[in-house]
Amino acid sequence: MNLVTLLPFIVLIGAMFLMTRSAKKKQQAAAQMRDHMTPGTGVRTIGGMYATVKEIGDDTVTLELAPGVHAIFAKNSIGAVLEDAEYNRIVHGIGDDEATDTPVVPDDASSLTEAPKADLTKDEDEAPKLDLGKKDEDAPKGDDEPKDGKSDGEAGAK
Repeated sequence: MNLVTLLPFIVLIGAMFLMTRSAKKKQQAAAQMRDHMTPGTGVRTIGGMYATVKEIGDDTVTLELAPGVHAIFAKNSIGAVLEDAEYNRIVHGIGDDEATDTPVVPDDASSLTEAPKADLTKDEDEAPKLDLGKKDEDAPKGDDEPKDGKSDGEAGAK
C-alpha cells in the first residue's frame, strides 16, 4: 500500500484522538468544579435552577431551593458552582451599585398619557394644522356648496 491510500485513515484517527482528548478535558474540569462545592455554596443546575448546597454525599447533593425547601440531586446535575457575589446578584438582586445609562421606566403609565411639553419636530415658520373634524353648527351653510351646483355624489362632479 502506498502513502496516498493510508493518508485519509491517518487524518481520521488523528481527528478522533483530538476530539476525545478535548471531551476528556471538559469532563475533568466539570468533576473538579463539583469537587469544590461546599455547604453554603450557590450553584446552578443543568436545568437552570439556582440553589444553595446543604449537604454533599458520594453521588448526591442536597440543595436548598427556597428557605425550608430541600431537594436531592445527582452530582452530575450541577451545571456551575457560582461565586457568592454572582449568586447574590442573580438570586437576591444584591449587587454592585453601578450607575447605568439605561433610562428609568416609571411604575405607572402617567408619563405616557401626559401631553408633551414641546413639539421639537415642528418648524417655527410652519403653518398651523387644519382641523378636519366636524364643522360647527353656527357656521354659514352657503360656504359648503360647490360653485357649479354639483355635489360629490353626482355625475360630472370633480
